[in-house]
Amino acid sequence: MSPVRPAAVVVLAAGEGTRMKSATTPKVLHTLAGRSLVGHVVEASRRLDPQELVVVVGHGRDQVTAHLSELDPAAVTVVQEQQNGTGHAVRVAVDALAEQGREPSGTVVVVCGDTPLLTTATLAALVDTHQAEGNAVTVLSAVVPDPTGYGRIVRVIGDNTVQQIVEHKDASEAQRAIAEINSGVYAFDGKLLREALGGLTTDNSQGEEYLTDTLTLLREAGHRVAAVAAGDHREILGINDRVQLAEARRLFNERTLEAWMRAGVTVVDPATTWVDVDVTLEPDAVLLPNTQLHGRTSVAAGAEVGPNCTLRDTRVEAGALVNNATCEGAVIGPKATVGPYTYLRPGTVLAARAKAGGFVEMKNAQVGEGSKVPHLSYVGDATIGEGANIGAATIFVNYDGVAKHHTTVGDHVRVGSDSMLVAPVTIGDGAYTAAGSVITEDVPHGAMAVARGRQRNITGWVTRRRAGSPAAEAAAAAERRTAQQGAAGDVQETAGPTAGQVEASNKETDQ
Repeated sequence: MSPVRPAAVVVLAAGEGTRMKSATTPKVLHTLAGRSLVGHVVEASRRLDPQELVVVVGHGRDQVTAHLSELDPAAVTVVQEQQNGTGHAVRVAVDALAEQGREPSGTVVVVCGDTPLLTTATLAALVDTHQAEGNAVTVLSAVVPDPTGYGRIVRVIGDNTVQQIVEHKDASEAQRAIAEINSGVYAFDGKLLREALGGLTTDNSQGEEYLTDTLTLLREAGHRVAAVAAGDHREILGINDRVQLAEARRLFNERTLEAWMRAGVTVVDPATTWVDVDVTLEPDAVLLPNTQLHGRTSVAAGAEVGPNCTLRDTRVEAGALVNNATCEGAVIGPKATVGPYTYLRPGTVLAARAKAGGFVEMKNAQVGEGSKVPHLSYVGDATIGEGANIGAATIFVNYDGVAKHHTTVGDHVRVGSDSMLVAPVTIGDGAYTAAGSVITEDVPHGAMAVARGRQRNITGWVTRRRAGSPAAEAAAAAERRTAQQGAAGDVQETAGPTAGQVEASNKETDQ
């Protein structure tokens, strides 16, 4: 944190972002690790604890403003009606604060709204250097492997201050050999910034007010202009198209996973594991390959998630196992087991040691301690007590076409396989239901509910109604085998004694 709070941070988020080729989403609202691009920048800026945080919006202003009101209600949103350059955008922000009697007089930080990898630590280092050196403006720079296309930082030999920023197209061969580039992030003296903004012109090929021109104006006025290089050049990467967005996602995810692994989390395959910025993990949690954790998901110590899991806003408690599952808005209790091929929808809560097994779907369901739904079942709008077992292929019939209804299953209940529990219905503690039952009425404690028709076999139906079919042929063959086996048995019953039987009889007589 800086020794002196910045007077303001100005976030430039007005650009159209045509290279994103999106008809519905402004560039700064595209997401990375569960947060918008501008959201990452606002978060990093807010952690500087500035007196004012101003976001300049333009393209897609209604969407961006609505997003910012949820993201950071204290931020001031200013509209740049016409995008006339970065210098014009900053002037719009400073003028808006002045009109409200809040003109910044200390350090003013300017950042771009499309740099999601920028960290608070780097911004704080920029502000610290700026204030310690008493600079009029301090540029955040970076030394990059390939500076092609970027503005070069040309330093003064001897005192290492910044002489100028030269755009690539205007740079000499010697200047193009410089690897230090401008990031578009600055720390200004607020009063001097206001003066320099007043001297900007549109006398350039783009007909816009360039913020970089303030550096030349301030230097010519005898003020100190400096630069401080970011420790990691990747932090300054701006997003202009979806290829760069994907690259930023990868870099951000690598940084996130490295931090969690150093904090004691096991990530078996970082290349296939994705973790959003608001996810929390405890030491000794294990993430197996092809795992995605989104939203405010949390994974406690000793829990194992994966492989092939997608969790959103889900809490996984200590020692739980989640395998090949999709979970949203669920709570998975201590040592509970989920999967494989399981779908837990919002409102699902598994108590300690509960089980949601293979090909099970649950929604708004409370499953008690030690209870099991092992396989091939749907449990919706239900409460299941402790120690119950729900047989395979059981359906909680919760919807009547108009409204949802609730089912209550007591403690230590045994629901037979292929049962239908038609809500609203209650099955008492210790009760059983017979396999294949359709339960439409409450079942008393300790009772056995049987709700199925008596089986009736119609002999010869296939031969008569499906003559010539493979089924009819198979049935006829089986009847022939049965007849042959019966005839052989009759012959055996009428035949005389075998040689062995005669010998045994003779021995018995001799004795």
